[in-house]
This record gives sequence, structure tokens and C-alpha cells, in this order.
Amino acid sequence: MANETSTHHDWKHNGVRVIRGDQLDDNTPQTPGMYRQAAIDKARVGAQKIWAGTVSIAPNAKTGVHHHGELESVIYVVSGKARMRWGENLEFVAEAGPGDFIFVPPFVPHQEINAAENQSLECVLMRSDNEAVVVNIEGVEPVERPEEVYWVDPIHRHPHET
Repeated sequence: MANETSTHHDWKHNGVRVIRGDQLDDNTPQTPGMYRQAAIDKARVGAQKIWAGTVSIAPNAKTGVHHHGELESVIYVVSGKARMRWGENLEFVAEAGPGDFIFVPPFVPHQEINAAENQSLECVLMRSDNEAVVVNIEGVEPVERPEEVYWVDPIHRHPHET
């Protein structure tokens, strides 16, 4: 059986791919205030259902408001302090640090902010399609003091509850 499978596929050239960190592609849609690089997409490796790459945001910088269309996005914080604002007027906020994951549902207007004054924010991004969809949004008037949102469910208590 194993021999039958290998005779039908060229696993050497159509199997596992390693994309070196110094070989990422910045020819991907950008948003002001951040620097995206693609590692995995259809053009580079033939990915059919995912996109993955990195993003870097300078200290104290914030990105333009944007969304990713129908795609779901996952952000993994490698280093730094991420502050996410989202909503029609960026009226909600949450923060994440190294080792934390951030989930962004489809069509959610959001803005990434590097909440650190002296360290760049470095993240890994994953999206639910092989295309890098970025819709930059102009004219959003952010509320001055966004409402902080906590993840609360049966196993996660509100931090101000005892």
C-alpha cells in the first residue's frame, strides 16, 4: 500500500515545504502602520485553504483601521504588547502579550496597536483562505475611551469578580 501511494504522488516536490524566516514575501497587501510578510499562500506553496505570515509593528505605533473580508484571522503574539481595538468606531479594546492568541472574525473593523514604548510588536498571522484579503477603511472616528472587553464564560471569570 505505501508503495502504491508513493508511485501516484511526487512527494519530494509536492510534499512538506520549509519557508525560511529570511525568505518571507512582503509583496502582500499592507495596512499603514504595520509590515506584513507572507510565508504560506497559494502562490508560494500551493496552499488551498490557509494563509500564514508575520507582522511587525514599531513601538508606540498603531495601524490603520481595516478588516479581512470573509476570512477568519488568528494572531499569535511572539513578543511585545498588542492592544486590539475593534467595532464600528473602535469602541472595544483588549490586550494580549507573548504566547497569547487573538481571534478576529470575518468583517470586524479593527486596529492593532503596539502598546509598548520601546519594543516592537512581533506576531504570526494565520487566515482561513489562501489569499491575503485586506480592506483598509478610511474615515473611522475612534471613540476616545474604548470599552475594555474581557473573555467571560463558565470557565473564565471577569477579572473584577471575586
